[in-house]
Amino acid sequence: MIVWTVANQKGGVGKTTSTVTLGALLAQQGKRVILVDTDPHASLSYYFGVDSEELSTSLYDVFTSAKKLTADRVLDCLCPTKLDSLFILPATMALATLDRTMGNQGGMGLVLKKALQLVEKEFDFALMDCPPVLGVLMVNALAACHRILIPVQTEFLALKGLDRMMHTLEIMQKSQPHPYRFTIIPTMFDKRTNAAIEAYRKLRETYGDLVWNGVIPVDTRFRDASQAQSPPPVFCPRSRGVFAYNSLLKYLLSLESPA
Repeated sequence: MIVWTVANQKGGVGKTTSTVTLGALLAQQGKRVILVDTDPHASLSYYFGVDSEELSTSLYDVFTSAKKLTADRVLDCLCPTKLDSLFILPATMALATLDRTMGNQGGMGLVLKKALQLVEKEFDFALMDCPPVLGVLMVNALAACHRILIPVQTEFLALKGLDRMMHTLEIMQKSQPHPYRFTIIPTMFDKRTNAAIEAYRKLRETYGDLVWNGVIPVDTRFRDASQAQSPPPVFCPRSRGVFAYNSLLKYLLSLESPA
């Protein structure tokens, strides 16, 4: 199973949209995909019409069962979607208490990694949507992944947020046995504005080959898809945004193929 973590310490840059769209595209290709919502606000869960506060099990239960976790326990926490091979591991607001209640317990940074390893024969891909704050949830998502996908809105305040994110990863890297692999994804690009063009140029100039050489454009169809609680590849398969994510997915799969 290939695991991608979608993370940025700035909100509103396209993390959830990227997770949903890439996951749905993979499912349409016949891959079995699990989307993990590690954000207590549960935007990813609500995107698929999952009211996480009404669920009997969620990602929170994976953490509270960490010492006796089994594959069946993880699978029991999953919710189906309208796409047959796409499943959600939903979030709840209770996740917001993890840093206070469990953050200092030994091994809490590897719970997600162990959970995904238990079900890795059941899925081809796992994509994790992270909260915009560094805590036990983001630490877990980063420890479990093969590649970090960092969506960055093409505007200068978002570039400052990326600088903070990269600094955080640099610090965390010191405690990791293997180097992080990154792909920076320019999002919400508006070719009509000089500000977006200049921000993209700065992004490429600063981070070079870490930046995907395409862009995800501004596309109002993403908003419509979210309101309809339907993944963009299902709701608007011919939109320019979905076309861009298709190109991104091909690029990401080419990076994984040697492995």
